[in-house]
Amino acid sequence: MAEFNPTIIGFACNWCCYAGADLAGTSRMKYPPNLRLIRVMCSGRIDPQFILKAFKEGADGIFIGGCHPGDCHYVSGNYKAEKRIDLLKGLLAGLSNEPERLELHWVSATEGQIFANEVTSFTERIRKLGPLALDAPAPVQQDAPPEKQTPVPAAEPVVPPPAEDSGRKPDLTHLKAVPEAGQFASRIPQFKIPDGA
Repeated sequence: MAEFNPTIIGFACNWCCYAGADLAGTSRMKYPPNLRLIRVMCSGRIDPQFILKAFKEGADGIFIGGCHPGDCHYVSGNYKAEKRIDLLKGLLAGLSNEPERLELHWVSATEGQIFANEVTSFTERIRKLGPLALDAPAPVQQDAPPEKQTPVPAAEPVVPPPAEDSGRKPDLTHLKAVPEAGQFASRIPQFKIPDGA
């Protein structure tokens, strides 16, 4: 059987991690070619939907690299990224997938060797985990004999009850009145085109 070759999508901060990846490449440091790197201006710019879409489109792992804490060019972008990644790891665990498939690393522009080491170790961990199974079959009851095993039904989504209408109207007195359509027409300068033009 052929060795599993994972697809890894990477999001790298332009100022630090991407420059570290560039240093690793120009210095001819060895790391697996499985990583497809996407440059973003800041790790705080990475929307959780980007990560979820990458998994949906077939990524087996997501590598995110940003500036070290306190070194963000946009002051707090890396802290925002860290909070989002923690939330997404919880979501992955809730979807019965390994949260280890999503990792955040701090890599500066001068740390090309660290970048190569992190990518290598991450790729090996994803290779051991195997392919991501988003469309896995429902779990089977293990205590029944094989001929009597049936898939466990999926849990019904919890829908909150609709909010009761209290009949109160919102207080909108703090909003300014919207001007009428012709109210600004007198402020627009009138230009006259000369006849000879």
